[in-house]
Amino acid sequence: MKAHSELAEALRELHRAAGRLSFRKVSTLIRGRDDRLSEASHESVRSAVNGIRVPRWETVHDIVMVLAGLCSPPRDEESETARFLPLWRAIREGESGALKSFQELVNGGWGGEDGKWTPELVMGALLNPFNAIEIHPSLAVPHEPLVSEDDWVRLMLKHMEEQGAEHALRVLLHMLKGDYVGAAEGAPYGYRNPDREAMEAYAAFRYGCREILRRLGGEPNLLAASILAMRADETMDRDDRAEMLENESDLSLMREVMIVTPDTWHEVSEEAHHMVFGYLIKQISPVGPLGLPDTERFRITWRIPEPPAA
Repeated sequence: MKAHSELAEALRELHRAAGRLSFRKVSTLIRGRDDRLSEASHESVRSAVNGIRVPRWETVHDIVMVLAGLCSPPRDEESETARFLPLWRAIREGESGALKSFQELVNGGWGGEDGKWTPELVMGALLNPFNAIEIHPSLAVPHEPLVSEDDWVRLMLKHMEEQGAEHALRVLLHMLKGDYVGAAEGAPYGYRNPDREAMEAYAAFRYGCREILRRLGGEPNLLAASILAMRADETMDRDDRAEMLENESDLSLMREVMIVTPDTWHEVSEEAHHMVFGYLIKQISPVGPLGLPDTERFRITWRIPEPPAA
């Protein structure tokens, strides 16, 4: 049996690394430990290491615990027993026994630190949807989960019982590709983050300001021309126009606005930044989901169209 051979081979390697102690000595050391699980005789140790019979786990555990500390350099006893347990389980359970349980995976990780592929690494690569599809960027939006992980697992199991595992998995992949409840609004599964709109508005403002500085650096008359274009805009909302007139009545604020250049931007107030933003940009709106570069995520409608690139 292949699994039995692999366990015996691993035990022989450990026995060799510990100096090939006599089987009687190994048995004596086991019986001297307070944390032993067995009373392994020298014959039990010999048959386990030589692969004569399938040993009980208690015997494997105690052999490994004794030999790990005798290696040069010493090996960690808990790490070694964790390595041998899947080898022993595979004899009883087949390939599935060689895989870590979910809790073992959480506690011990995927393995592979030595550069070798573990069964868990192979499983993880195959099960990760990222390797099968391009997951839609909007699903990366930070949000408060609607249900707990345990509840989600129970719901998936229930769905699999009723509709079948294939149906559940294909629906899951379909949703991860972007066709999910709430997709039209850009919110995963209909979730609404109360801070989302504020965060999006702030991101749009920051991007708009960067673009304003870029244009002001190459178009010295842009601000004056944009002010004239804004005042002549007959489609401008009445409330927005009233706010503009109120702000323009503040002479100290207008003095700040009129000296704005890329070099003085950080010397003027935030109120001046907002006024310049309103003068130059008629509208800025998100056209792409969170996660895309700002140039693809937002679209700017300028009051004075940007001249074509040379």
